[in-house]
Amino acid sequence: MWCRGIRGAITVTANNKESIIAASKELLEEMVQANGIEIDEVAAIFFTTTPDLNAEFPAAATRELGWPQHLALLCGHEMNVPNSLPRCLRVLMFVNTEKGAEEIKHIYLREARKLKRSETIIPGGKA
Repeated sequence: MWCRGIRGAITVTANNKESIIAASKELLEEMVQANGIEIDEVAAIFFTTTPDLNAEFPAAATRELGWPQHLALLCGHEMNVPNSLPRCLRVLMFVNTEKGAEEIKHIYLREARKLKRSETIIPGGKA
């Protein structure tokens, strides 16, 4: 079994608790569904936001989803790179899996689709 990293990103509509939690939940659910993940396979999750998102910790979404309290979570801010995508929330989920690296589906939703054109993008992600 390997510990694989699964990347994901989504843009958030506004810098408020409700929008950050909603976007976090949407992204986490898409990542889990697209990769067939069982929650007990998740080793840790690292969340980052652009500096313009600071109204809530995105990791709080895992508690609203009912995920285990013992799950290792960490939040941080992305570098403040000029002209980077605003209001962007990124996730790096570490998962114990038998899947090979080439089988992992990285998820980019909403305006975050612009970040990785070569990655797997879920069609119909909300704008």
